[in-house]
Formats: sequence, structure tokens, C-alpha cells
Amino acid sequence: MADGDERQWALILGASSGFGEAAARDLARRGFDICGVHLDRRAGMAHVSEITAAIEAEGRTALFFNTNAADHEKRRRVLDALAARIAEDGGGRVRVLMHSLAFGSLTPLVSGEPSQWATPAQLEMTLNVMAHSLVYWVQDAVARSLLTTGSRVLAMTSAGSTRVLPGYGAVSAAKAALEAHVRQLAVELGGGGVTVNALRAGVTDTPAFRKIPGSEWMAEQVTQRNPSGRMTTTDDVARVVGLLATDEAQWITGTVLEINGGEDLVV
Repeated sequence: MADGDERQWALILGASSGFGEAAARDLARRGFDICGVHLDRRAGMAHVSEITAAIEAEGRTALFFNTNAADHEKRRRVLDALAARIAEDGGGRVRVLMHSLAFGSLTPLVSGEPSQWATPAQLEMTLNVMAHSLVYWVQDAVARSLLTTGSRVLAMTSAGSTRVLPGYGAVSAAKAALEAHVRQLAVELGGGGVTVNALRAGVTDTPAFRKIPGSEWMAEQVTQRNPSGRMTTTDDVARVVGLLATDEAQWITGTVLEINGGEDLVV
């Protein structure tokens, strides 16, 4: 995975659980140093320590930041620190920038009592965290020359970008916007050899999924209809991230890749 002696970094937003954690562990096994951004309270830090220990056990660097990835100043501090670390190590680049931020409002838009409807602040926060922040991270990474020819930008989307689920209106809008950002960034970064893709995983048991109303019913339905008789796992997705990080995947860009084991083929 290395170009000569150049060190390869994976910058993962949302690295302490779900898709981000699985990708961090898998990429470390493939020879990547990991810069992880996460937001956890004290109770969650023990698990973060387990992740960083697993990365270091692979002989890789684990540079983790417990901070709000949607905050502009904190984003810049993380990227400055990463750029400084790369310089100290004698060079390198961000080969993979993975956006896996799952924090948004799960309130109805207009159903139920007006007091329960999504507020402007909730809608704006959801769009900013789950969609627009991808653009801001890419902008600041490009400005610091961290993304170069062969770099991969990957963003986690979901079937909610085109489907309606109870209470999923704000997140659905964010995922649709995220996919639009992926297409635009793919075109604008294409000349520099940077690819940008969205990964649309099948229904996966993650902490974010469990917060969706009706998630238990969804899990049962998907397990029954998936040709493999099971749900998608975070490891399924992590392996695809690893594949897309290879040189052979250079001609894949601007797409939404389905990673679901044929989940949508059977009604």
C-alpha cells in the first residue's frame, strides 16, 4: 500500500465506533497509520484506548483526537497537527479520508404535535454534521497539500438518501446532500488524481442504527430477505474501503457504491 517509503495515513472522521472503527482497524492491518477523530464522553474513552492499542499492535501510529469534527476551528487544529506529524516523520500523505459522522436529528418534520417537529437548528445541525462537513474537511486538507494524486475520499451514506423512514427526514436530506457533494468533489478533484465516492452500506447494526425508530423491525426484515441470510456488517464495509484504497481502484470516482450483499434485490 505504500509508494516507496512514503507513509500512508488514513484520516477517519467518526473513528471510535461503527464503520469508522472497523475501517481504522482494517486499514491499520493493511499498513496505514491512522488519524482518528471522534467525540466521546469519559465512559467511551476506554473503548477508544482499545482501538488505538489494536492499531499500534499492527506497528502503526494511532493519532486520535476527541473533538467535535463539525467545529471549524477544531477541524483546522486537527489537520495542522496531522500535517506537523507527517512533516516530523519525514513525509507522507493522507491516502484515505473517510467521512463517517453519524450525528443528527431523528425528529419528524410535520407529523405528530407541532412541539415535536424538527426545528431550524436541528435541520441545520444535521445537514452541517452529516453532509457539509465533508466539504470543509476536504477543503482544509487540500489547502494543506494532504490530499494528492492517488488519495481517496470516502463518505458513508445510506438508503435513507432516497427512501422515507419514520423520523428520518433531516438525516435523509443530509444523506442526499452528501451524495451531491461527492459528485461535485469528484469532478473538481479529478484533475489532481483524487477520487471521491460514497459508500451506501446495507442495514448494519451500529450505535447510530439502533437510535433509528423501528430499527429492530428493520433488522429482522433485512435478515429475512438478504440472499445471505444476514445483515451487512461493519467489517464488510471496511474491506471495501481497503479495496478502494488500492491503486487498482483509481478509475472509480463520483459514484455511490452499494455494499449490501444483494439486500435490495429481494422484496
